Amino acid sequence: MNYVIVGNGVAAIGAVEGIREHDTEGNILIISDEAVPTYGRPLISYYLADKIKLDTLPYRPEEFYKDNNVTMKLGARVASVDAQKKVVSLENGEEIPYDKLLLATGGSPSTPPIDGIDGPGIYHFTTVAHADALKDVVDRVKKVVVIGAGLIALKAAEGFAVRGVEVTMVVRSRIMRSYFDEAAGNMVVNHLEENGLHFVQGATIEKIERFADGNVKGVVTDQGTFEADVVVVAAGVRPNMGLARECGLKVNQGVVVDDYMSTSNKSVFAAGDVAEAKDMLTGEYTVRPIWPNAYSQGRYAGFNMAGADKPYSGGLSMNSITYYGLPTITVGETVFKNDDEVEMTIHEDAEASVYRKLIFKDDILVGCILIGDIDAAGFYTSFIKNRFVLDAEAKKLLMEGDPSPALWPDEYIEAMLTNP
Repeated sequence: MNYVIVGNGVAAIGAVEGIREHDTEGNILIISDEAVPTYGRPLISYYLADKIKLDTLPYRPEEFYKDNNVTMKLGARVASVDAQKKVVSLENGEEIPYDKLLLATGGSPSTPPIDGIDGPGIYHFTTVAHADALKDVVDRVKKVVVIGAGLIALKAAEGFAVRGVEVTMVVRSRIMRSYFDEAAGNMVVNHLEENGLHFVQGATIEKIERFADGNVKGVVTDQGTFEADVVVVAAGVRPNMGLARECGLKVNQGVVVDDYMSTSNKSVFAAGDVAEAKDMLTGEYTVRPIWPNAYSQGRYAGFNMAGADKPYSGGLSMNSITYYGLPTITVGETVFKNDDEVEMTIHEDAEASVYRKLIFKDDILVGCILIGDIDAAGFYTSFIKNRFVLDAEAKKLLMEGDPSPALWPDEYIEAMLTNP
């Protein structure tokens, strides 16, 4: 069996491990347009800040590829896929046959239509190559504007600020709005401003202003002009669906997959940031571009590429990140258009930077936001993932910050003891 994986993110690693659980003999080839093996993308802000070195970034040691009999083509770009002939064609003209193909092509940074955004001094921050480009300039710049409100934007800002660069974050609405409510977002903003970052929220960007020589001068918004030597654009990521679309696969927000991670062509699978896969809580099929989901999707794709016939139970929206010593975790459904459809309880201690929000639907915990005090996050997550029905006393204890495993159903505890 010839397995070909396009892309070398965490989904590819999951796929290799999934395949090898069921097929120890088949050939596995990974094709990546990056020049390095899989690395911890969430770590690139620490790499930019010089907290870690390049040799600490790999997600698996070099021996992993040898031990799993994996061949790699790095710095190679796929030009097309012929899903009928089962052939991958590279830009250098090489043609590679496959029996099972995984598209783990991830996503690319979005560039908003802003006047002046094309030209020197504009950077993205999703790959180690982007981090290397910024490392080349970080010691020569004094002011940076980061455009964006999500995780990538915040980590880029932190990477510069740690190096002593003045950072302004220009945000169209508010930070991390897909995960934090307004109160949680404000608590994180206050903490970051205390550590030297400057935020401009609810801003409309009018243009990137440039000097006569073309270099960046600043970012003009409806709230004023903010000087910058460089601008980091972190305004979202779009799935890389070009190959899938061109070879006739069904696509929507991402490449559409079934519960076995296979696409509309049963010899082609998709996983990670490019895949529109099942959500564990809602049952909907959506793109969830977070690392744990990408690995899990890749692993299940690997299982089923190797013929294991194992359904993927779905991903879980979850983020865990620490900002200047302030830990935050969000799990499950945390932001709703209509709060009347859920029951919520909030504990807030602004002075101590502690925030806990629990969201219930029909006596089931469906989401939580934790800031500052995150010790019980694992227990809350178990209630969310398993959709335990809570009686009044159990719900009261969770609301008080005591999600004890003693509240787990007896049959769940027995199953854990039987199948550790």
